[in-house]
Amino acid sequence: MVKLHVIMKKEEIDKEKLNGEKVVVVFDILMATSVITTAIQHGAKSVIPVANQEDALYEASIREKGTYVLVGEYNGLTIDGFESPHPETLSKTVGGKDLILTTTNGTVAIKQALKAKKVYIASLLNAKHSAKAVCSEHHDETVVLVCSGSSGAFNVEDFYGVGYYIDCLITSSHKIWEMSDTALCAHQFYLGAKEKGTELLMASRVGKMIANHGMQTEVVFAAQKDIFAVAPIVTNEGVISV
Repeated sequence: MVKLHVIMKKEEIDKEKLNGEKVVVVFDILMATSVITTAIQHGAKSVIPVANQEDALYEASIREKGTYVLVGEYNGLTIDGFESPHPETLSKTVGGKDLILTTTNGTVAIKQALKAKKVYIASLLNAKHSAKAVCSEHHDETVVLVCSGSSGAFNVEDFYGVGYYIDCLITSSHKIWEMSDTALCAHQFYLGAKEKGTELLMASRVGKMIANHGMQTEVVFAAQKDIFAVAPIVTNEGVISV
């Protein structure tokens, strides 16, 4: 029996409890993990998640111009001099380059999870493939699914994404999953809303904010399930690749 737990927002991550034994999967459906998944799918050399603007600019400063794409937002606003973190748009520019990424929630959650045994990156776009990789590579370790949340608050899009991922874990293996109450709730929530993913993301606070900025198609893009067969993972150096 494998333990399965859900953390509802990044502020609830206990770094010491991760202690190098647990497997973590991070979700920021709108938009960091959808951006990362899309970038890897479209040939990015790597994705470098950083916690803030200053760290992003440092990473850019030690690389040759033209070899990277600098992407970031803070509190929903694109940082001056950075590209916006929208997956469909970035898919056209990241091939062969490093993507340096900073966001309010997703990249912070990734950095906070680095003490885990392994850290995977998942979105709706690659949930099934990532779940299969986790089932194949890990057998007895506790799996912790992390909703990045939104500036300290719960958000529905990550909860929906985690619920779908749990469904993929169940159908991808013959393991018996011992679910925490939060995992059970996420899965049951997904089962009740599984045909309403796009509608749900569009109705979410972050989804409405993105749509109000004229990027409704990016929300629709991020709501697609399993269009990519990649399972991005964070290396020991803190860089994301496959």
